[in-house]
Amino acid sequence: MSWKKDEDSDDLGALMNLDHSVVLQEARVFNETPIRPRQSRLLLAKIVFLLYRGDPMSTTEATNLFFSITKLFQCKDMSLRQMVYLTIKELSTISEDVIMVTSSLMKDMQPTSEITYRANAIRALCKIVDPSMLPGIERFLKAAIVEKSATIASSSLVSSLHLFNEAKEVVRRWGNEVSEALNGKSLSQGSSSFFGGSSSQGQVVSTSNIVQYHAIGLLYAIRQHDRMAVLKLVQAFSGQQGKGSSGWMMGGGGSGSALRSNAAHVMLIRYAVRVMEGDGSLAPQLHGLLEEWIRHRSDMVSLEAARAVCQLRDVTDKQLTAAVNALQLFLSSPKAVVRFAAIRTLNALARTHPEAVQPCNVDMEGLITDGNRSVATFAITTLLKTGNEASVERLMKQMQGFMAEISDEFKIIVAEAVRSLCGKFPGKHALFLGFLSGVLRDEGGYEFKRAAIEAIVGLAKHVAECREVALGHLCEFIEDCEFTKLSVRVLHFLGEEGPATARPTVYIRHIYNRVVLENAVVRAAAVSALAKFGAAPSADAALLRSVRVLLARCLDDRDDEVRDRAAWGLRMTGAAEQTRSRYVRDDSAFLLPVLERRLVEYCADPRAKGARFDFGAVPRISRAQEEEARHRVRLDAMDHVLTGSALSPPPAAAAAAAAGGAKDDVPKGGAAAAAAAAVAAADETDRLARYARQLAAIPELAALGEQPLVSSQRAVELTEPETEYVVRCVKHVYERHIVFQFDVANTIAEQVLEQVEVAMESDDAGGALLPVVAMAIPVLRYDAPGTAYVAFERLTEDAATAASFACTLRFIVKECDPATGEPEDGDNGFGDDYSLEAVDLGPGDFMLPTYIPASDALWESLAESESVETFALSSFSGIEECVSKVADLLNMCPLDNALAPRSKAAHKAAFTGKWLGRAKTVARTRMAYQKGAGVTMELAVRSEDPAVSELVVSAIA
Repeated sequence: MSWKKDEDSDDLGALMNLDHSVVLQEARVFNETPIRPRQSRLLLAKIVFLLYRGDPMSTTEATNLFFSITKLFQCKDMSLRQMVYLTIKELSTISEDVIMVTSSLMKDMQPTSEITYRANAIRALCKIVDPSMLPGIERFLKAAIVEKSATIASSSLVSSLHLFNEAKEVVRRWGNEVSEALNGKSLSQGSSSFFGGSSSQGQVVSTSNIVQYHAIGLLYAIRQHDRMAVLKLVQAFSGQQGKGSSGWMMGGGGSGSALRSNAAHVMLIRYAVRVMEGDGSLAPQLHGLLEEWIRHRSDMVSLEAARAVCQLRDVTDKQLTAAVNALQLFLSSPKAVVRFAAIRTLNALARTHPEAVQPCNVDMEGLITDGNRSVATFAITTLLKTGNEASVERLMKQMQGFMAEISDEFKIIVAEAVRSLCGKFPGKHALFLGFLSGVLRDEGGYEFKRAAIEAIVGLAKHVAECREVALGHLCEFIEDCEFTKLSVRVLHFLGEEGPATARPTVYIRHIYNRVVLENAVVRAAAVSALAKFGAAPSADAALLRSVRVLLARCLDDRDDEVRDRAAWGLRMTGAAEQTRSRYVRDDSAFLLPVLERRLVEYCADPRAKGARFDFGAVPRISRAQEEEARHRVRLDAMDHVLTGSALSPPPAAAAAAAAGGAKDDVPKGGAAAAAAAAVAAADETDRLARYARQLAAIPELAALGEQPLVSSQRAVELTEPETEYVVRCVKHVYERHIVFQFDVANTIAEQVLEQVEVAMESDDAGGALLPVVAMAIPVLRYDAPGTAYVAFERLTEDAATAASFACTLRFIVKECDPATGEPEDGDNGFGDDYSLEAVDLGPGDFMLPTYIPASDALWESLAESESVETFALSSFSGIEECVSKVADLLNMCPLDNALAPRSKAAHKAAFTGKWLGRAKTVARTRMAYQKGAGVTMELAVRSEDPAVSELVVSAIA
């Protein structure tokens, strides 16, 4: 039979070329008597296909169609009724008065109805019901949850999960029924009947146990904010609860609590990990559970447990042993999907813990020839991360053999793996450059070519021996590059690195070719690169003259951007050395998100008309920080795509943890710390702007007439996470005031708190702080955090840079109904106090961490304001621990490799910041470590305000 005849004779072929108006005209068949089931079913399929395809349908058309379809309830045909339910669900979001069909659906939900009727009616009804009407059908849904039929139970559980976002309090009342369904007390071995027959008739037995999977998801949604309840749920199904324990909050418990669904086991593992992330004290106990689940008989459960262990925060190599051993066994599985899952997890783990993955190298080498190219690609890239220098060349040759056979997504993984190897084995630069230049000549998309270009750029920056060869490959690439962005990137890099080479004229020729042959965007980038050659300190008179001639030719370009850049380049190449250094070779850059936001605010502010934009208020970062931060974003995006979440670095790499990178993924010289500083600077500025908007919206604080100059980088925890009341404090420093923001959460469902406030008592004996504002939280309900504020006025400009405050939480307690959150009638409550940890105020709270360009020149210019002190810090066991603590106390921006000491015996670090967001300050430390004596540190601080230097030094004292 020919394909054309097959297509014409198949009902599905009629759906491929549907006309919207024709389908609406055919809908008249729904009004005919008698009802024609087959024709009506096919027409309903066409309507659903149009909706899925995204064809627009007006409200009037949808409403008329909806009520025409409801007439089909008169027909008892099973297949037609299923299509009616589906179509009603899809039309309910765009139709009006859909609630009119409730009576028909309620009739099909009766226990005497067919199983298929009941299950589909529940789904359709929960889709169209209004939350206010939910109490009316609550009895039916609770009965359906514990129904013996798995089909009905699953439909009601999934529908309840969808309703939870709209009616949380109602669904929370169904906890006992959900727990019963989870324990399987009412289910007849997961039996179901999809096609005809009542619940009492013969049924098709299902072994999927899908009801448990849906029930555990709903039970977690009900109790996700109660950490102890989630912990008990995990323990109940892990065999750690006593056999006599029970209660829906624990998920049942007792000897009958057993998960037969592998999918439910997977969800339980994820819930256990979330509990561990929320409370570190439970990590040892739950880590033992994960190791037990790694030995589960199901591959799905074992893989999920191993993956969870590999993604734990601060996991050690010892804790990874069981997970890696299990993944190693899965590498030899006959199932391709199991091999893929195992090698993908090991590939992601190798970025942060390569030593832990090395025992699997022999097994991974056997996967290089795997028939599944995705598995083979992951195997090679993982071996590149964990192997030694001797095996790199062999692996690279094998990888070249199938680069043309894999997708761009995996080519990007290969390029990123090669980039990490460039910093790990710089002696193999010729091999890496040959491979990368070869893949640039192959066919590929933008993302793949960009990854290869970034790998070559990274290699050229950090391996001086191959710089000129790498620049040559890049010049060859832009001669035939189809991507404008990549051409601009390469031209920019040529302008940065080309002037320092032995023969800069070679690159000038390639750059000027872009001026002649390319589009306006590339021409503009080429002109800027030429200007950098002419402004370089190494440019001799002949080179400068040649560059100026080329720039003069660009003045006649047809694009105004190119002409403007050419005129600017001519001006700069003829300017003094100091001017060229400031405008052409500046090593800093604005934080672009902050600059954009400030410009938008400037243009929208009517008071700013006629005033100059203040560029000094926009923070800056170094070019290295900017580049490493972008690289970190790309790696995080790749981690999210490949593993579903980013992995945590090992605890030994504290500096890399701040940047989110692994030690082999970033170049040497503190690039991880550079990325961390860039991210921290952007986060700090965004945080300050967010807090400023939040505080300005409060009339009592807006009346202070000031904007916050510095806000805490992180909130201070004043209570333990598992206590009944959780309180965190954020400090905001104004010009003349200090505002303490207390975020309070009530974790007791049976209580509602009123007039919640924080009483603060300062140890400031001089009375330099005067309380002026105390804002209470009117009502604090369960699972609804609130914020209280306390503000002090600084009576003198230098007052209270160091103080401690005793804090007490005061409130009125009233008993309430957990289902509604409303206090009981006639309950006046009683007052209560709750002690909190003390809040300390130090010099670091007045410092805004800011990257300051040319900090060396600033240091020399502030010699007269220097304050120096030497400290004997015997409590520290190493330099890395000491420099991390000093950075926290100073609250300043680390420069270069300040947070990544290369030596265990001695270290130098530099920090910059602005006191109250204005006075530029530079701090330098010299540290020496001696076993038994601790760390000896010299701290020198210079600031534009001489008094600030002494205050910053006092932060350590």
